[in-house]
Amino acid sequence: MLSRSYVRVLYMSDRLTRSDVDRIAALAHLKLTDEEAELFTRQLANILSYADRLQAVDTGKAGTNWHPSESACPRRTDTVRPSLNRDETLSNAPDGIAAPGQERGWFFRVPRVLE
Repeated sequence: MLSRSYVRVLYMSDRLTRSDVDRIAALAHLKLTDEEAELFTRQLANILSYADRLQAVDTGKAGTNWHPSESACPRRTDTVRPSLNRDETLSNAPDGIAAPGQERGWFFRVPRVLE
């Protein structure tokens, strides 16, 4: 649940005011001078104005592209292939850990890394 003061910051008026910056500074436990508060009021207002401009951009027709060079780097198809079964794989283990009732181990034994 959000505190009331946090909700007031999220849903501010259309124009950022000095009192909004003072309230944000109080929530962040910041002590601002008058000059800093005026500077931050202008800067935050510019940031919010820019964010509003970005919200107005129509991105409905834009395709998704997670990487700029996606077409230059084709991906191979993912095909299912048979792999080694457990006994074949562990037959190469020099020192497997044997499970109860088993001749050979079921796991690879490796040197300890962390003490």
